[in-house]
Amino acid sequence: MQNDEMPGQGRSRLLLALGLTVVLLAPVPSAQAAQAAQAAERAPDRSVVTSGPARFQVLSPTLIRTEFAGDAKFVDAGTFNVVGRSKFTPPRFTTRTGNGWLTIDTGEMTLRYRTGSGAFTADNLRVELTAGRQSVQGAPWAGQGAVACAFGSLCEAEALSLDGLARATDHSGYTGGGFAAGYEAPGSSLRFSVNAPGSGTFRLAVRYANDRGGDGQVADRTLRVVVDGDAGQQFTLAPTGSWDTWAVVDVPVTLSAGRHEVTIVRGPAESGQVNVDSLAVTETGAAYPSPSVPAPEPCAFGTVCEADTGVLAGGAKIADDHNGYSGKGFVAGMERVESSDTITVTGVPKAGKYRLQLRYANAKAGSQPVQTRTVAVRVGGATASTIDLKATSGWDHWRTVTAPVTLAAGTNTVELGCPAADSCHVNIDTVALTRVGETLLMPHAPLGGYRRGLDGVNGDAKSTPGILYQDGWSLLDDTASALWNPAAKKVTQRASHTGGYQDGYVFGYGRDYATGLSDLSRLTGPTLTLPKWAYGVWYAEYYDRTASEFQDIVKRFQKEKVPLDVLVVDTDFKKPDRWNGWSIDETRFPDPKGFNDWLHAQGLHTTWNIHPSILGSDPKFAAAQARAKGRLKRTGCNGGADCYSFDWGDPDQLAAYLDLHDDIEKQGVDFWWLDWCCDASSSSLPGVTPDAWINQQYAERNGFAFSRAYGSLSAGGYSNPASVATGPWADKRTTLHFTGDTLSTWETLQAQVGYTPGESVATGLAAISHDIGGHTGGLQEPGSEPGSTKLPDDLYARWVQLGTFQPIDRLHSNHSDRLPWQYGPAAQASAEKFLKLRKKLQPYTYAAAQEATRTGTPIVRPLYLAYPGEQEAYASAGSEYLYGPDLLVAPVTTAGTSATTTVWFPPGSTWKDWFTGKKYKGGSTAQITTGLDTMPVFVKS
Repeated sequence: MQNDEMPGQGRSRLLLALGLTVVLLAPVPSAQAAQAAQAAERAPDRSVVTSGPARFQVLSPTLIRTEFAGDAKFVDAGTFNVVGRSKFTPPRFTTRTGNGWLTIDTGEMTLRYRTGSGAFTADNLRVELTAGRQSVQGAPWAGQGAVACAFGSLCEAEALSLDGLARATDHSGYTGGGFAAGYEAPGSSLRFSVNAPGSGTFRLAVRYANDRGGDGQVADRTLRVVVDGDAGQQFTLAPTGSWDTWAVVDVPVTLSAGRHEVTIVRGPAESGQVNVDSLAVTETGAAYPSPSVPAPEPCAFGTVCEADTGVLAGGAKIADDHNGYSGKGFVAGMERVESSDTITVTGVPKAGKYRLQLRYANAKAGSQPVQTRTVAVRVGGATASTIDLKATSGWDHWRTVTAPVTLAAGTNTVELGCPAADSCHVNIDTVALTRVGETLLMPHAPLGGYRRGLDGVNGDAKSTPGILYQDGWSLLDDTASALWNPAAKKVTQRASHTGGYQDGYVFGYGRDYATGLSDLSRLTGPTLTLPKWAYGVWYAEYYDRTASEFQDIVKRFQKEKVPLDVLVVDTDFKKPDRWNGWSIDETRFPDPKGFNDWLHAQGLHTTWNIHPSILGSDPKFAAAQARAKGRLKRTGCNGGADCYSFDWGDPDQLAAYLDLHDDIEKQGVDFWWLDWCCDASSSSLPGVTPDAWINQQYAERNGFAFSRAYGSLSAGGYSNPASVATGPWADKRTTLHFTGDTLSTWETLQAQVGYTPGESVATGLAAISHDIGGHTGGLQEPGSEPGSTKLPDDLYARWVQLGTFQPIDRLHSNHSDRLPWQYGPAAQASAEKFLKLRKKLQPYTYAAAQEATRTGTPIVRPLYLAYPGEQEAYASAGSEYLYGPDLLVAPVTTAGTSATTTVWFPPGSTWKDWFTGKKYKGGSTAQITTGLDTMPVFVKS
């Protein structure tokens, strides 16, 4: 483990903990040290290897920067994402060139680049490494940048490079696996490359649907075609009659012979609001191509193969509606005796006994109970064996199992089928045929994922892969990120490069996922450690309350001896409009400073809710518009039609927005909750996501941002399931991620068990906050106050238990009870017990947060982070996790005053029940029964 502390800093922290004051004085550089520093600046960087227009920088044994500049104008400046390139100590490595290849070997991974071959592709840049005992080869730039679309062929839009757009299937009539949706605001785009057969004017044909948009209009819409970064040309897409009706529009494009990058973007002058199904670049006058049907692919012996490339029959189909799969999808629909997936295996060395590896997910199928399923294996048409497939912890979580098979030398057909109608009902991701006794082969499958929010999702949500993959390598593509000068706090857009430009970081951590997170933390900046009080108990509710009513709630916490650290004041404190007013309503808070002073005297901190817009009738509007030099736009929002929003990329509008906070903040507000981000406010700064940009402003003002992360409202919708080109990498330095207005259901509670650790390892962000109890909807009963609701007692108690072992424990709702004394005796006793336990755990949680900042290992950790060689660690990632290094937590997510939970105990340790003291042997599985007063929590011996 790397220790970044200065000498004596660790001891100083201990002295501070004992109440002693310590002053650390930075040593004054000597003249000799200054001369050495100057010499180091002049010396060539021995970590850098250049091959024509390609440059490589070895940052660590498991991290290499790959940069291609067609004009050889390389970029040394940091970006808004990559702020820590100088934090690495260059390791030893070897380099050689031979047979047309440049080879860089760090001892942990080997990178090969075909010299003189141009921009990075799947064919000319590869990495080799070991993951456990598995030899892995990867092509980091495969599928990155502009996805190739063959001239004259139909290309499915959802398979191209999408920025702010997402694959959707909620309309009919599309081809392929869906369509690209989300042209809802400027910046949304799809991109591809095409090789023109010669010079001339060609036809770009786009198949689209255009009906009533989010603005309520049915109208001609516009997009822009940009070729190789030119100014582009706008084209019009007429209405199609419905969202299920598709039309083709032709756009003439002039191309020279060779490769070109084409972008279809909604710019500031375009209206967007369309769905795109497919496109093609053809000769002028050619017919629109027909979609192609993927042909089955053989599976080479000894390699991981995608199950969906086999021959599917009997209802078996390709799907991609869950997370964590390898390749482009997985096989679903295995639900009948006739269902099958037939794989042709080639290259079997000789006749004999071998081993079939099968990666699958098995969760709740419709109304059927979760149960072990069975798949039949037939070789050459004869049944060879059956495989029992135990349940996994959800459809997003996968297990690899093996079964013996007898194969002939050469080529064999291996069929996976259903012995009985209720036997399958599983999803199959990958298969492999290997020798008996060989290591399990892990696929290039993402571990965890992220999205902007979980609003309106009942249960598991589609997410975007992050940095960790099961076979131990990944690419952080930083090409689209803007340059960043942290001293001047200045964003500069990257210059264009003749011949193209790529900038990405190849991670090769193998099975040491913690090293991958450490490299990410150093490269893009560490996750933020919040103040210690933030890891206590929060109370929030969207309910109109006065200052005295809030004080009564605080006093009730004190009377019941229930801890409280943070009080959240929601939107109703504002005037003239409760949504986006910028003054405090004195009828509710007659003395706001006195109120906040009283809270501080009780040892509490407070955050007040803000919405980023302003009405034209607001008394502070004139000053804000003057500060913004007249550039605030009337856009309409939840506050009404007379609503103005902000472009945070404009320094004057940003200043106008931040100035609006001043008067309220002077009343003693500790930090702000940027809620419902962003009405119509956004940021016009290319290369920086609006979330990351505004969150940094709040962090500079208050220490951290309490907001959304990873994208923007203008790029993919309110909860934004779509990825954006600049990725999620900057947000962790500033942000406590609020995951949105979730549904109050058992399904949402269950999904949050796996979501928190999955987001943490995908992005490196450790501070994640769910609405404990959910926000609204779902299982609601009459509440204790006028217009309020409450949860069923068992759901409330179990959700409070989950919150106890989350990075942030924030009770919240929309007019729904979240206070323990608003529930029955058993639920009240349980909630009070666990809120007190949260306070007891506060030092442990804070220490885990500090560790996350130092090492990149998050507070809430999926088990595969510590046990990467155990298949159960992956299969159980949706039902249990490590909280810090020593606590195993398996939250109850089923109804009833008593519940039985399946718990897998990782090997190598004994695990003691926190509540009963009973010990469980590592490497075993047990059924743990708990009432509302306890939950499955175990301490590592």
